[in-house]
Amino acid sequence: MAVSENPVIDEKRLKLELRLAQLEKNEACRDNFLTFVKTVWPEFIAGRHHKIIADKLERVAKGELKRLIINMAPRHTKSEFASYLFPAWMMGRNPKMKIIQATHTTELAVNFGRKVKNLLETDEYKEVFPNVELAVDSKASGRWDTNKGGMYYAVGVGSNLAGRGGDLVIIDDPHSEQTAMSSSGFDDAWDWYTGGPRQRLQPGGSIVLVQTRWSEKDMTGQLIRAMAKDPLAGQWEVVELPAIFENGLPCWPEYWSLEDLISVKASIPPSKWNA
Repeated sequence: MAVSENPVIDEKRLKLELRLAQLEKNEACRDNFLTFVKTVWPEFIAGRHHKIIADKLERVAKGELKRLIINMAPRHTKSEFASYLFPAWMMGRNPKMKIIQATHTTELAVNFGRKVKNLLETDEYKEVFPNVELAVDSKASGRWDTNKGGMYYAVGVGSNLAGRGGDLVIIDDPHSEQTAMSSSGFDDAWDWYTGGPRQRLQPGGSIVLVQTRWSEKDMTGQLIRAMAKDPLAGQWEVVELPAIFENGLPCWPEYWSLEDLISVKASIPPSKWNA
């Protein structure tokens, strides 16, 4: 390569090339969820199951998939994806979106809201989504708005949703260990779902449920039974990702060795470990 005789021009060209590369990366982050994840979470260790989940979530983002269930074993980043990075990405793509985030306790849901809110204020996020900002009066971690009219509302299963409407409802592990052991725990969560978030969904809205399985009576089981009984009921796409596949291979070998999985599995109830 010939040496330039004009270092000033070379420096300007380099700056332009670097800026172009950054703009192309930003565009890729807006279009591709997994690219966004790797950008805002540099320590992320990708596995094959992450690509599967990301593809499904992108279909939700495009409006191609309205009802999605993801059943996963613990400690495989289902919550980091579904309840932290996905709502942040969706809000960036559509700052007018209204998101309802639910989990088995209000405290946990608010913690997710705090993480999403904090991410929106980072330089890395603003580089990708420069037009998205928190509204000036957004103080609470579990209830905040964007400068474009979007809304994020965190709620515990069983809490009142009166007056709230959502374009996207994310339900993350609706059953705690205590409610799962209760004789009425699964029914209470189901009654809350049918009378709460399902009724608060905006026209054309989407619902994403991620959970580890407890029983055939848990929310996933109830939704599958309702779908089988009534063709007019919500038709869900179900993704099941156990920690160890039937062929004996780990779901996420880049992070979990088979030996570690077997050791951890011995201390976890089978109904919760298997997707």
